Amino acid sequence: MSLFEHALRDSAAETRGALYAGTAFHLAPNEASLAFVSLARAELAATLGFEDVRAAHARLSPDDFFERLGRVRKRLYLEPDAHAHVRRVIASLGFDLADLAFDPARLRVIAHRGHENPLAAPVYYAHRDTWYAHPQALVTWWIPLDDLAEEETFAFHPAAFAQPIPNDSEIFDYDAWVRDGHSLKIGWQDKRSSTLARYPGVRGAIEPGPAVGFSCRRGDVLLFAGAHFHGWRPQATGRTRYSLDFRVVDLADAREGRGAPNVDNRSRGSALPEYVLGAERPSTG
Repeated sequence: MSLFEHALRDSAAETRGALYAGTAFHLAPNEASLAFVSLARAELAATLGFEDVRAAHARLSPDDFFERLGRVRKRLYLEPDAHAHVRRVIASLGFDLADLAFDPARLRVIAHRGHENPLAAPVYYAHRDTWYAHPQALVTWWIPLDDLAEEETFAFHPAAFAQPIPNDSEIFDYDAWVRDGHSLKIGWQDKRSSTLARYPGVRGAIEPGPAVGFSCRRGDVLLFAGAHFHGWRPQATGRTRYSLDFRVVDLADAREGRGAPNVDNRSRGSALPEYVLGAERPSTG
C-alpha cells in the first residue's frame, strides 16, 4: 500500500474515503498553516523567555520548562483564537466546517533524550489514536513548527493498518480519564500523569511490518486516519521538537458508521461529545 500522497482528491468525500482506506496526505505549507505555526512559536518564545525555543530546555530547569510549556499547551487548546486557527487550516484545504467537529490543537513536545525519562514513556508508545475513545472516522492533522529531518518526526506501520495489534485498549475509559479534570487530557499541569493515568499500549510481541517515516518543512500539513498504527521516534539531537496536532471528525460519517476499519480498538466511552463544532454557533447574547 502506498502511504503518502501530496495532493487531496477532487472532493472532501473522496479524500476522506482515501484516508479511511489508509492513504496519508503530506501537503505543502499554506498561509493558514504558517499563521498557526507563527502563533504557536510566538507563544513559546514569550512564555519560555527565549527566541530559540528549540534550545530552551538547556537553559531552564526541567520543572520550570515543564510548567512553562503547560501554560502554552493550555492556551493553544482552550482559547478561541487558537480554535479559529484550527478552523482556518481545515477550511484552507476545502473541507466544509459545517459538517465537522474537532478536538482542539495540542502542542506536542519531544525533548532531547526524552525517551530516557520513565515519566515520559507514554509519549513514545506506538499506538492508534482511536484507542483513546475516538470514532473510526477520526482524521488526525499534524503540523511541525520547524523543518525536521526524518529522525525527528514519527513513523507509520502501514502493514498494520488493517491487521490487529495485541493491545489493552479496553483499559481506556474516556469518562474515567477526565473525571478529575482535563489536565490529563491536555497535559498541562501534572508531570506525574503517566503514573496517574492508564494509557493503552501494545501487549506482547508484534510484527507490525516496515516503518515508513518522513521529513517535513515548517508548516507542512499531514493528514492521516486515526486508525493508523504509528509512534514517535526517540531523538537525541540536542534540540526540542515541537508540533501541533488536532483531530477532526466528519459528523455524518461518524453517525453512519463510515471510517477506517476497526481491527482492534476496544476503548470505552467517547471523546466526540467534547469536540468543538467546526462552524461557530451565532452568539445569543
